[in-house]
Amino acid sequence: MDNSNIHIVPNTFMIVGLVSMGTNFFASKISQDALDAARFPRWKNFLKPYYAVSCFFTTLMLLAVIMSYVMKGSLESSLKIGLKNGIRFYKDTDTPGRCFQKQNIDRLQMEFQCCGNNDLRDWFDVQWISNRYLDFSSKEVKDYIKSNVDGRYLVHGVPFSCCNPSSPRPCIQHQITNNSAHYNYDYQTEELNIYVRGCREALVNYYMGLMNTIGTGVLSVFAIQVLYTLLILES
Repeated sequence: MDNSNIHIVPNTFMIVGLVSMGTNFFASKISQDALDAARFPRWKNFLKPYYAVSCFFTTLMLLAVIMSYVMKGSLESSLKIGLKNGIRFYKDTDTPGRCFQKQNIDRLQMEFQCCGNNDLRDWFDVQWISNRYLDFSSKEVKDYIKSNVDGRYLVHGVPFSCCNPSSPRPCIQHQITNNSAHYNYDYQTEELNIYVRGCREALVNYYMGLMNTIGTGVLSVFAIQVLYTLLILES
């Protein structure tokens, strides 16, 4: 992700979760002592502070759920820029700070069955093969470089991690749009050859699926927390 501010939602969930464990342990102790008329009076002075802390963190928990849905646009824009940079630096395996960029992108595309940022064509606009692996004495390499204004080696190809193992034929990852370069091939109908879904869409769907699950759980916990706090006050 490009924007670190997006981390506020998961960080809030973790902080609230840890604090809730402590407050719930405290509440269980109060409930246990409430069964004994001799021990309960010592907790009466702690009930109001406990109520204030519980209200604050249960409200914070609810706000985190709301923020997770409100910040969907920020999540998508952050992923858009982050994935764009990841694809751009894919070839920089020898550059400090970017050594694992290739590995991360490959794992991402294989695990989420996606290709590129928006789609596979994102790989056509970047040089994703490092110069150290190009034979500059080759006429083909020279022609590709000369055909681009920036002098980059741009090809209509994608990394191996974009290949769909469900394809009945061996993966075609180079000259994808050139039908004449492959026998019995039409790239517009070969849907199984390369993953057609972009990784941004795959990740947004994954994160929102998580938030739907977590949101339901958090709302349930929020309702239980409110009920539990009210029961403590009545005691």
